[in-house]
Amino acid sequence: MCLSLKIRYAKYAGSFYSGSRDALRRQIEDCFMHNFGPSKLPTLVEKGDRRIIGLICPHAGYMYSGPVAANAYYQLSLDGHVDIFVILGPNHQGIGSGVAIMDRGIWRTPLGDAEIDGETAKEILRHSNIIDVDDSAHAYEHSIEVQLPFLQYIYGRTLKFVPICFLMQDLETGREVGQALAEALKDKNTVIIASTDWTHYEPQRRAYEKDSEAIKAVLQLDEGLFYSILESRNITACGYGPVAALIVAAKRLGAKEAHLLSYKTSGDITGDTSAVVGYAAISIAR
Repeated sequence: MCLSLKIRYAKYAGSFYSGSRDALRRQIEDCFMHNFGPSKLPTLVEKGDRRIIGLICPHAGYMYSGPVAANAYYQLSLDGHVDIFVILGPNHQGIGSGVAIMDRGIWRTPLGDAEIDGETAKEILRHSNIIDVDDSAHAYEHSIEVQLPFLQYIYGRTLKFVPICFLMQDLETGREVGQALAEALKDKNTVIIASTDWTHYEPQRRAYEKDSEAIKAVLQLDEGLFYSILESRNITACGYGPVAALIVAAKRLGAKEAHLLSYKTSGDITGDTSAVVGYAAISIAR
């Protein structure tokens, strides 16, 4: 039986990022060359060391968080060829299953089509009791979509990925998904990307203080401490479930270190520091 091609069209082209191919390529290059970015354009080093297991990247509009994200993607470009990306994002829309995966089809952006790796998606499902196949959870969610143009800029048409969207973000769920990812990916050449923004709509100084404390727990690869700090300091990070799942999976996949590549806020971009959103780029490596 022939299954029709499933296409998830970009919902945020023209708003979170530029809506045409040429304009989007220029915008991404501007992010890389920005003072808050790496100030260099990426070139994929096919035979790099392949030490990166995971990245944490923001998901606001590129005009706000794109330069911060570019630091993570620049390091990725130096690390060697990756076969499959697993992109974890929070579910801001409240639609669909508690933890939702898409297991076939393509996502279309102005830079072209990115193919879902169905074999890897099915292997993840085989190791998890709480992840459901549910396209509806992904239909209007931006946290995963905004990662794809950066990856397409570096990888072009060879990009393959698996999207997983978290409506449930408790620590137990994060750990369960992380364990499933570790089992499913242990023999694959993959990078896990956890998509999150940090403190939302607080004064800049407070955002820096709160986020630095939570980020320290991430750098220690301690998901329990991370959740404890989020709760005790009332930190309004939106993708904490994906971050926890990444930490758990990364440790099981041999992670030894994590590095903060960049932290900025929307206030650093706009100059309005009265109510900012925090953005961080973090790498986790062998």
